[in-house]
Amino acid sequence: MLRWRGLENVPPGWGRCVVTIGVFDGVHRGHAQLIAAATRAAAERGIPSVLMTFDPHPSEVVRPGTHPPQLSTLSRRAELAQEMGIDVFCVVPFTATLARKSPEEFAHDVLVEQLHAAQVVVGDNFTFGHKAAGDVAKLRELGERFGFEVEAVSLFGEHTLTFSSTYIRSCVAAGDVELAAEALGRPHRVEGVVVHGQKRGRDLGYPTANVSVTTHAAVPGDGVYAAWFTVERSGNEPEGMEIGRRYPAAVSVGTNPTFAGQHRTVEAYVLDVDADLYGQHVAVDFVSRIRGMETYDSLEALIAAIADDVDRARVILGAD
Repeated sequence: MLRWRGLENVPPGWGRCVVTIGVFDGVHRGHAQLIAAATRAAAERGIPSVLMTFDPHPSEVVRPGTHPPQLSTLSRRAELAQEMGIDVFCVVPFTATLARKSPEEFAHDVLVEQLHAAQVVVGDNFTFGHKAAGDVAKLRELGERFGFEVEAVSLFGEHTLTFSSTYIRSCVAAGDVELAAEALGRPHRVEGVVVHGQKRGRDLGYPTANVSVTTHAAVPGDGVYAAWFTVERSGNEPEGMEIGRRYPAAVSVGTNPTFAGQHRTVEAYVLDVDADLYGQHVAVDFVSRIRGMETYDSLEALIAAIADDVDRARVILGAD
């Protein structure tokens, strides 16, 4: 799969293609439907498929300070798009200039002049152009004028649920990672670098990896979770662990109320592994919420609760 940053990196002599457009945060099951339609259309035409996404999130440019919690990093979106068969992952910097383009200017300047779209695949709720003035009907009208076809894909799932990043963010914020996974098609992932923490877990007999999550990451609501832990990228493979292999973990999200903590942290206890993970880039895939965050009157009660959390995580993940 090719990866372009900016439309200026479209190679000279680029021919026709099928384009699907969106933020694609999470690359959820609705997005998968769009991507499947785009790759199918591209295969039928014998031309490449292009996924066009934006960075930063358009809302941050249109209304600064409103960047929504992020379900997936750009690199993760690219990985998932590649797995789904996309030929080109194109990241377009979303700027105030781009935001001011009318629907006509966006279609002509971006889709026709730069990408040479033969077909455009979008969700049936798609809007574009200055102040979201364009919709699917407008895109079809412009397609007839400029010479590209338009396919609108319904994003409805089971029980008339519309797959949307907004819905998934609400599930994650509530700690319902199972509902989030149902809409995503996979567990919700949080990525980050392991940094030094208070080392309380090690003192309690359960050393944890303190994950400094990526900017704007959608972190699940406070609680304890069963999750899969993976070392993603590293200069050196940590002793006792393999890069890219997933390991069962019990993960605490919150402020550590027993110790009067004030900052939210993501701390993962990787079952049966004691490795030096500082500086490693890791991924945490949340599978199920074990319990909410609680305050304990004694260290003994806290240690007993952690032991129970670990046992329950083993059962949930089938890691006996």
